[in-house]
Amino acid sequence: MSKFPDLIRSLPNFEGPFDAHRLEADGCEVLFASYPAGTMIGTHTHPTRNVGVITEGELILTKGGEETRYGPGDWYHVDANEEHAAQFDIYTSEIEFWFTA
Repeated sequence: MSKFPDLIRSLPNFEGPFDAHRLEADGCEVLFASYPAGTMIGTHTHPTRNVGVITEGELILTKGGEETRYGPGDWYHVDANEEHAAQFDIYTSEIEFWFTA
């Protein structure tokens, strides 16, 4: 269950492999995402440059064979077309910025 405020939860749902609410802006999509404990997103790439901030829980991000853990208040970055994977051992929420420009 999303712990984001009602106004955020009223945004359109993101159609993807996780629960998120989508806010579009020119050159960027903003996602308010929540991941149940045990969520794993396998190795993949995407054409967007992504940055995000963890609001609760923990992201375990693997890039270039190196695993890094991010907790509340921590920002992460994934370059366009960079191979990476994500794991969430505990319930986690984040705000993600997907830059297309």
